[in-house]
Amino acid sequence: MDTHNFSKEEETIKEENEFNGITKECKQLLISLPKVKGWRTQNLYLFQSFWCQPKEIQAIISSQTHFEAQDSDVIIATVPKSGTTWLKALVFAIISRHRFDLNSKDHPLLRSNPHDLVPFLEYKVYANQQIPTLSNLDSPRFFASHVPYHSLPKTMTKNNSNCKIVYICRNPFDTFASIWHFMKKIRPKYLGPFSLEEAFDMYCKGEIGYGPYWDHMLGYWKESLKSPEKVMFLKYEDLKGDVLVQVRKIGEFFGHPFSPEEEENGVVEEIAKLCSFKSLSDLEINNNGKSILDFDNKGLFRKGEVGDWVNLLSKEMVERLGKIMEEKLHGSGLEFPHVSID
Repeated sequence: MDTHNFSKEEETIKEENEFNGITKECKQLLISLPKVKGWRTQNLYLFQSFWCQPKEIQAIISSQTHFEAQDSDVIIATVPKSGTTWLKALVFAIISRHRFDLNSKDHPLLRSNPHDLVPFLEYKVYANQQIPTLSNLDSPRFFASHVPYHSLPKTMTKNNSNCKIVYICRNPFDTFASIWHFMKKIRPKYLGPFSLEEAFDMYCKGEIGYGPYWDHMLGYWKESLKSPEKVMFLKYEDLKGDVLVQVRKIGEFFGHPFSPEEEENGVVEEIAKLCSFKSLSDLEINNNGKSILDFDNKGLFRKGEVGDWVNLLSKEMVERLGKIMEEKLHGSGLEFPHVSID
């Protein structure tokens, strides 16, 4: 086969995949936006000051246009690969504990993946050009998003909205390690090889889905300081450090504090156990099927460890990312444990 013709065929496949399911209006918008090579798609586009994939942009615009927040809504916002699945399970279990018996073999978390119980606006609710009717859902309604704070639907963030947002992020070193291992599994072959060094360089430039991550974190961090009754800011490391403390804080934040009787009966511990990495990763529902687009559920669970980046990054990489974090987060009050490598 002629190499030149083969390359043209490859480019055609890439373009068809990139714009498959994209409306004419959205495609016209994409053409006007800056773009860089994507980790999982042909390109990422700079949309509302963050990098995003075409189908996600289309869904985000739809959610911004059509989503009507209710005061009782529960919103989980996260940096990708920062403990999203875990936080979804915890929040659902905490808020629904009076509705579903934590000891029942029929508990929703034993039958459904957390991403089905707390669907993403951009991956599920408004994906594939659908505009669902959400007003008839039982209260409280659970939703999730990876978008930065400023790009959430305005009905969520306006001053007279009482819906609450819980946000979680992770040390950027571990976030990169988690994303790298995840993307290696799901990157389409037609996009060609993608080296660790190339991925790290793009990450440091902020050229990653929903990135730059330091801007993402700072957006929610500042809102949590400004309106702590509306935005709760969590770090993955704090959840790992003492999940029981964080479970209690989440309950308080959403107006579902644990009673003395619940504390005495070990309800907090039951929720932590039900939602633990081991419990969730052992379930059949989390080892089969696809709850987020075409991602295998089993791929959502890898290690969940703090500090796993030391097995991946070189000394030069650590120094580069460390300097970026110092520069971007300086003066904000947002800090992560100091990291070094011998």
